Amino acid sequence: MTAFQILAQSLSAYRPHIHPEPDKTQAAVAAIFHPRPDDLYLLFIERAAHPTDPWSGHIAFPGGTAEPGDRDLRHTAERETREELGLDLRRAQVLGRLDDVTGATLPIQVSCFVYAIHQGVACARNAEVRDVFWTPFAHLADPARRQVLDLEGWRDMPALDLLGPNRPVLWGLTYRMVAQLAGFAGIDLPQRSER
Repeated sequence: MTAFQILAQSLSAYRPHIHPEPDKTQAAVAAIFHPRPDDLYLLFIERAAHPTDPWSGHIAFPGGTAEPGDRDLRHTAERETREELGLDLRRAQVLGRLDDVTGATLPIQVSCFVYAIHQGVACARNAEVRDVFWTPFAHLADPARRQVLDLEGWRDMPALDLLGPNRPVLWGLTYRMVAQLAGFAGIDLPQRSER
């Protein structure tokens, strides 16, 4: 079986841990895969710098905060992806949902919905997005890409270098979601520092 088939099969059978926390802001993101003959690719965005955005400049999945008009959190993920990237996920293959993750310092709970797009992957990013890129899923298994961050107030945070020198690394909430995805394909990403 291909990596995509393994991932799709594992996600379809998975029952995510969903524990709504009403005291936290609810948000949703979309993890979007694009199977190609050479590899399976996963979409990321680099958020634009903005002084009021706590995730300013971070690598993330497209998504954002739930709004009153959203039918549910899946609708939030799809609406935000359409607004940020011009990608319409309503016809995409829905693979499943990950466990909800909660912010360590900010009162937010994020739901991640997983999709596959088999064609029509061109993106038209809006002002919230500095960059959009597709990463080969195999890069998640590369030990050379693993890093450990020491940030103010945080020590030994696991991270992944997806873009190379002098670019942001993947860490935090999105890293935790990526670690869940990687686990479905048998890739064990560290949850704590290995040093």
